[in-house]
Amino acid sequence: RLVRFATEDVGMADPQALVVAMAAQQAIHFLGLPEGKLALAEATVYLATAPKSNSLYTAYSAVEDEIKKGSNDPVPLHLRNAVTPMMKNIGYGKDYKYAHDYDGHYVEQQNLPDSVKDKKFYTPSDQGNEQEVAERLKKWRPD
Repeated sequence: RLVRFATEDVGMADPQALVVAMAAQQAIHFLGLPEGKLALAEATVYLATAPKSNSLYTAYSAVEDEIKKGSNDPVPLHLRNAVTPMMKNIGYGKDYKYAHDYDGHYVEQQNLPDSVKDKKFYTPSDQGNEQEVAERLKKWRPD
């Protein structure tokens, strides 16, 4: 339950929450009870006091809904790995821009299929870590 809470209720506001919840799970398996109770207590307090955001959950649900509507276009050719000469000849990987070769490790590149390229699935909240995510997105996509 703590792992689910970390991903669904805390989410991107504090991505470390998932690490804490998983560490508690591992500690319980390693130590057993009663020794592992403090690991559960620590994770519970961490999650209870962490900033909360369901923006990732909302985004994931929106993507699932889009797929259910039939938006299941193929992966754009430039994102496909050309592992054979034939794949390279038909355009796999052509014009792919490797972000690490660009200033700030970001490059403007359409990576979604045309049918959903203008849709916005993820909108960060104003909670915790998502404030930083929002700033990065604003810098990359100042729309």
